[in-house]
Amino acid sequence: MRACLFAIAAISSMGASSAFHSSRNSASAPPSFLLSIRGGANEYEAKFEGVKASVIEKAANKIEEARRKIVDEGTIIPDFGAKADAICSAAIEEFAKSAPSEAEGSASSSAYARKLQELESSLDAPLQVLYLRQLTLLREQALSSYKSASKASDASDYEAMLAADSQFLRAAESSTRKSSSWTYEADRSHLQSIMSEFATTHKKLTETQVKSSQQQSTAMQFLQHQQQMIQQLQMQLYGQSSPWNVGVAYRIPDTNFNLQGSYQQGRANLQLSCVPDEYAPMLGPNGFTNGVGPGNLGLSLNLSI
Repeated sequence: MRACLFAIAAISSMGASSAFHSSRNSASAPPSFLLSIRGGANEYEAKFEGVKASVIEKAANKIEEARRKIVDEGTIIPDFGAKADAICSAAIEEFAKSAPSEAEGSASSSAYARKLQELESSLDAPLQVLYLRQLTLLREQALSSYKSASKASDASDYEAMLAADSQFLRAAESSTRKSSSWTYEADRSHLQSIMSEFATTHKKLTETQVKSSQQQSTAMQFLQHQQQMIQQLQMQLYGQSSPWNVGVAYRIPDTNFNLQGSYQQGRANLQLSCVPDEYAPMLGPNGFTNGVGPGNLGLSLNLSI
């Protein structure tokens, strides 16, 4: 009986040992379907990468054309946002058509989604750089319009600022991609800050000019008042002045003596001077005449009313 039990135990031990070795061998060797899935995913990922590179190369021509206009020529492209969306949409559609579709399963689907996201990011990055450059051009254009409006018209600086801000807002909206994270708020705030500083400087300059004009007007009024006081003093000292102002000049014939007389503001003045006549040899020994005539007599008359 004891021998029978030992035999049964031995048989059980041998069966357990055989089962253990079989389980160990099956755990150490990977299943064949895992190898097939891993190799297939790498194969299709390489195909997706090739399609993505081809699509990016085709889209790069359109991006380069936009870069030449915006960066090199400094030209604003109308509706840049819609055109950028069109470039990305066309590239995504071409990728969807050209990508291999034989693979099925989560591995190939994740590879496809990952390459599609990389494609959009590769196109969005250079387009966003051009977008920021276009915003700079739009900001400069709006600032130039603001300065022209504030100088050429009678509108206030506030109205000119509103018009320039609206102009920038419309152009920036049309330049922004709808399905992206692009934003123009920083450039808009910068534009508003520049216009506010310019308006403050312009206001200070206008105030300075007004003060200068007022000072000049005050100085002129002071001088006029002083002149009136001087005239009043002259009237008190010399009496009522005459409105007649008369001046007479006479050169004595065959001499260098010149006699001048004047009557101004009620006062007479007589002056005798010796002035050589440089043109006497040209007029002959007696000049024009021997007496008083138009050749040696000057007369001026000024009547103040």
